[in-house]
Amino acid sequence: MPRIISIGTAVPAHRIEQEEARTVARHLFSDAIGRLEALIKVFDHAGVQCRYSAAPLAWFKESHSLAEKNNLYIESARTLCGEAIMDCLSSQDLSPRDIDHLIIVSTTGISTPSLDAMLINQLDMRDDVIRTPIWGLGCAGGIGGLARAVEFAKARPDSRIVVVAVELCTLTLMRNDFSKQNLIATALFGDGAAAVLVAGDDQEGTGPSVIGHTATTWPDTLDVMGWDFGDGGFRIVLSKDIPLIVRDHIGTLVTSFLDRLDLPQDSIAHYITHPGGPKVIEAYKQALTLTDDQVQHTWDVLRAYGNMSSPTVLFIMKRFLEQLKDQKDEYGLATAMGPGFTSEMLMLKWG
Repeated sequence: MPRIISIGTAVPAHRIEQEEARTVARHLFSDAIGRLEALIKVFDHAGVQCRYSAAPLAWFKESHSLAEKNNLYIESARTLCGEAIMDCLSSQDLSPRDIDHLIIVSTTGISTPSLDAMLINQLDMRDDVIRTPIWGLGCAGGIGGLARAVEFAKARPDSRIVVVAVELCTLTLMRNDFSKQNLIATALFGDGAAAVLVAGDDQEGTGPSVIGHTATTWPDTLDVMGWDFGDGGFRIVLSKDIPLIVRDHIGTLVTSFLDRLDLPQDSIAHYITHPGGPKVIEAYKQALTLTDDQVQHTWDVLRAYGNMSSPTVLFIMKRFLEQLKDQKDEYGLATAMGPGFTSEMLMLKWG
């Protein structure tokens, strides 16, 4: 079975403490002062201590066109992707020219040619590398992109695939949107990139095998999460029902997934869960009867980086790879949800 060999990560240079973000939010949302004091408390409950941004805080105090935001997205995404890829490959003594397939996952900006084409030139990759850009999966993109890599590795067992998830969530902040959803996004989201090396059976390298994948898209849930596009950029759509969906449905999905893989219901030792936010983490704990220890890496990444959308679950997965490198015969479930509304899951096996 295809294996996850290594994971590299990268974040922008601008580190933002939560108290600094709160101060900027007070300035940006001052016109909503009648509701601001009640809404600003979201910064206390976001579970975030700091995160990283492609732009300094002063940049957010001024208005920027969609073109300006997107140009900064392209510039920053190229840099972060390149850093994450090199971080991923360096531990394996590989170069970008050893890669057969490059998959890029993103949702927070647009580019044609897509980022994968830019990176092929930027990193001097082979001219026959296969390109797959994936757009629009949001927070589920890290797992969804990995699933596509695994499918390719099964078809081409002699291949090495790199999946890169990159998001510049902070650049989507809308100055004149005084909705609760936008304020929550201001308190929660950060920027980052993660690159994952997936190897087919005929390639060298150790790591957990990916033994299964499942995805579920619920009908009539298009309005749960996504973007509303306007002249000023990407306006976030974020339903308050997301924790309820996790609590009410994730347990059934995991049970069905285990049945399909012919695994006992108590097989899973490790849970690699995307931290949508504190309420989502608590919903996972309740639905799957998880201990505090089983979501510790999830909490730690949220505190240190915020919710970076698609790369976040890969930051968490990296910690599990480092922790479990010597484990044998243990299973781990990687799961995330995103616009659709869709659940993506992978089953990993160590040893």
